Amino acid sequence: MRQFPIRDGELVVGGMPLTRLAARVGQTPFYAYDRGSLTRRVAELRAVLPPALKLHYAMKANPMPALVCHMAGLVDGIDVASGGELKVALDAGANPHETSFAGPGKQRTEMQQAVAAGILINIESFREVRELAAISDQTGDRARVAVRVNPDFELKSSGMKMGGGAKQFGVDAEQVPELLAEIGRSGLNFEGFHLFAGSQNLKPEAIVEAQGKSFELAFRLAAAAPSPVRFLNLGGGFGIPYFPGEQPLDLAPIGAALATIVDRASHELPEAELVLELGRYLVGEAGIYVTRIVDRKISRGHCYLVADGGLHHHLSASGNFGQVIRKNYPVAIGNRMASSERETVSVVGPLCTPLDLLADRMELATAEPGDLVVVFQSGAYGFTASPQAFLGHPACVEVMV
Repeated sequence: MRQFPIRDGELVVGGMPLTRLAARVGQTPFYAYDRGSLTRRVAELRAVLPPALKLHYAMKANPMPALVCHMAGLVDGIDVASGGELKVALDAGANPHETSFAGPGKQRTEMQQAVAAGILINIESFREVRELAAISDQTGDRARVAVRVNPDFELKSSGMKMGGGAKQFGVDAEQVPELLAEIGRSGLNFEGFHLFAGSQNLKPEAIVEAQGKSFELAFRLAAAAPSPVRFLNLGGGFGIPYFPGEQPLDLAPIGAALATIVDRASHELPEAELVLELGRYLVGEAGIYVTRIVDRKISRGHCYLVADGGLHHHLSASGNFGQVIRKNYPVAIGNRMASSERETVSVVGPLCTPLDLLADRMELATAEPGDLVVVFQSGAYGFTASPQAFLGHPACVEVMV
């Protein structure tokens, strides 16, 4: 994990040795997010993307308020998935005009919040058109809307498919012209389209293909729109490497293809601002999860390191957040990074279930109670994506460094 240096045999996060950071936090387990890594990732991305393309942060990946505040100063906009996330985004200083709201089950109260805030609402059903029209009539504020389209294609090789086929997300592409007509009759302020075909993709050719198809689909649908397209969210899908053999995503071909799309849009959708929406790719590699070993036990010849944290804090690392075949996240003994003494062990948590597994038969530095286990690639879908109340163990904390 090259984003975190090693000094005197110890992992360094945000310029601080791990053991000192643990003392500063005052407890384990905890998540730590490195501001410098977040800033560098956005800068690296902007260096290869066309300047006219806007970059939005999908805060569902990590809604920690301090992190969202930091990201709001780096990106052009924030995408939220609930009324609760909207409050965090606005409190963090997000520009309402550059904030959008997506989700298949928006409550009326959430839509009222969104209209009052003046953010863009990605419509995902005919019901939402009717609800937003009623809210607009009641308040006198015309809702800003885009249509989230369920495309007639998938993002190939994506870890999680969110478009194509039957999906709860968005409106099927073939139904969008009818929806656009209803939006026109409702008097809502139509601004454009949102397409999101999948996530966690490490194949640039698949992302390039999906983005090209997304633009083509949006261009076709624009013919039925009640007003010119001013907003086009091409989604994201950029992945990060988690498992052995995976390589970082090559951004160069994606940047080149997006430059072509931006050029086409200047002629074919001249009023549209193009947006790339990323979550995991922006924050995933900037975070670590740290848990302390409380026991070391041998069962029929195999060593188990029992830690004070586990799946209740980091469901993704346990393999229970969508993995079909469980694989280990990158794991290390953070205060023994230079140790030459190695052994094959399993790192487990304190819960009464065999699912509470952070590392299964991994070769790690020989460790003892008191040592610190680090799970890398933990900046996305960690703290808030985990069942923290499960079995009533102490809460985890998060820090920015």
